[in-house]
Amino acid sequence: MKILFLGDVVGAPGRAAVTQNLKAIKDELEVDFIVVNGENAAGGRGITPKICIELLRAGAAVVTTGDHVWDQREILDYFPTEPRLLRPINFVDAPGAGAVVLETAKGKVAVLNAMGRTFMNPPLENPLTLLEAEIEKLREEGLRMIVVDFHAEATSEKIALGRALDGQVSLVVGTHTHVQTADESIFPGGTAYLSDAGMCGPEVSVLGREVDSVVWRFRTGLPTRFPVAKGPVRLCGVLVEVDEQSGKAERVERFSRIIAEEGGAE
Repeated sequence: MKILFLGDVVGAPGRAAVTQNLKAIKDELEVDFIVVNGENAAGGRGITPKICIELLRAGAAVVTTGDHVWDQREILDYFPTEPRLLRPINFVDAPGAGAVVLETAKGKVAVLNAMGRTFMNPPLENPLTLLEAEIEKLREEGLRMIVVDFHAEATSEKIALGRALDGQVSLVVGTHTHVQTADESIFPGGTAYLSDAGMCGPEVSVLGREVDSVVWRFRTGLPTRFPVAKGPVRLCGVLVEVDEQSGKAERVERFSRIIAEEGGAE
């Protein structure tokens, strides 16, 4: 089983690059299952029902989110209608769910979404204990191919969670920082790991935002808007090959590709 995970989609440029190129990438890499983090897809903050539908129609099997999940108010009523859209599992009293199981031609795949608490603002339940409980139930039901999107700021929290889940899931991948890390590995128990998948957003930017605005903010300390940048987009993520029977990762590699402004891959 080949699983492709794409990091945070940022604004209209990121959406266009993903939706226009995902099918070709899936065919080229012979990917079986795709997960996309869409939490910055609507103008750089949150996601709307329309955007979620676009990502699913483009080829994403599951859309995950993070701390900006509630920024677009219309998404609240949409969550109960679309199980393939996840919010972090540790928003325990919120609409929607933090996990989903989907049937594929190569077996069932579970996707879980959780959010870190270190340097993150919302009051959240403990992500590790909630994930462990949910994963235990899934494994008791025979699930072995399990993907975890851990949306968190602190690298230490991400690594600790990945180590804690080693041998229980196929992949733990971090999101949120928008900067792809170079620490892809397979832990001793067979869990593939990457601290951050990076973003699907404008290449010439500061985390997907216009450079001048962000630099001005750091120079002056004064508030300003951070428009989504324009220009070529870099799609970032991780590709993992998983044994369908054991759920253990056999190969992991970073995915990174520049998409030209007109929508074609360079």
